[in-house]
Amino acid sequence: MRLATVALAALAVFASTTAEAQSSQRGRERDSSGQSQEQERETRRPARIAPLRSVANAGPCPFVKILYDAARFVEMEGGRAASANVGFTGEIEGVTAGCSYHDDEPITVEMNALFRLGRGPTAQGDQRTYRYWIAVTERNTAILAKEYFDLPVDFEGASTASVTQERTIVIPRADATTSGGNFEVLIGFDVTPEMAEFNRTGSRFRMTAGQAAATPAAE
Repeated sequence: MRLATVALAALAVFASTTAEAQSSQRGRERDSSGQSQEQERETRRPARIAPLRSVANAGPCPFVKILYDAARFVEMEGGRAASANVGFTGEIEGVTAGCSYHDDEPITVEMNALFRLGRGPTAQGDQRTYRYWIAVTERNTAILAKEYFDLPVDFEGASTASVTQERTIVIPRADATTSGGNFEVLIGFDVTPEMAEFNRTGSRFRMTAGQAAATPAAE
């Protein structure tokens, strides 16, 4: 996308410069009839830039979503769900994706995932390597492939951090009639059964859970 933006910006500058040069040339070349020779030539000159060829996908893209049970990562010291016991936390805040495939080509899915990470009161140190996975499934049925990824985070003294991960997933197709709508791409943290149950019940802590917890007065 950045390359496309730069290219378009350069094209805009080129077009502006060319327009100024043409304007100056037309001013010098106007004949007695009020119409410039340059304008006459422009009517006969073919377009410099051919229209872009747009090719639609052979079918819809796979469904891409965050698995609810693994959408959050919450460490709790002693297994007790209390803000004062929270260690490192994480949440997959959003996912965007697009795909391309034509004829009998595999489906290529480009996806971006935004992670929000946090340090609770029991977190030790500034660094933590989280782990997450991406799975391809036949829609509503079996898992076809699953891959794990490490997400190293350095909080650098802060209580929260944001990280974006870009991944490319290639899904082979049996033949040209196999649609992307037959597949799902799921993403989630590598969580313990206790974390998954905590997420499943709808319980949650903010990224800064426990940071402002009151300190008991000394007796």
